[in-house]
Amino acid sequence: MIKITSKHFEVTESIRERIETRLDKLARHDVQLINPHIIIEQEKQGFKIEASVGIPNAKLFAQAKHDDLYAAINAMGQKLEKQLNRLTHKPESQRHATLKVEDDAIDDDFDDNLEEEYAA
Repeated sequence: MIKITSKHFEVTESIRERIETRLDKLARHDVQLINPHIIIEQEKQGFKIEASVGIPNAKLFAQAKHDDLYAAINAMGQKLEKQLNRLTHKPESQRHATLKVEDDAIDDDFDDNLEEEYAA
């Protein structure tokens, strides 16, 4: 359940649907969203939207400002997606982890060749 808080204006059903569909795109990463909280403020220049979403072992936070509320929602959603993408692919991007796996594979082949030579 998404908690939406607004300051200085009423949240309509279309705004709520837009936020829900934007957060549904985060589900592509197969990560459970824990207590998503959205805060929308109407300012003199436009709209400011903040999102705080918990995921297992981390917390995502994004903030966006724009004259158009729907553009601010999209910008906030893109920032959340970028953070989530970075967190989910972090183990793959660590170079030392992949080098260690490759070194182990090379060492295994070398040991097998030595045992065959001594057996003959």
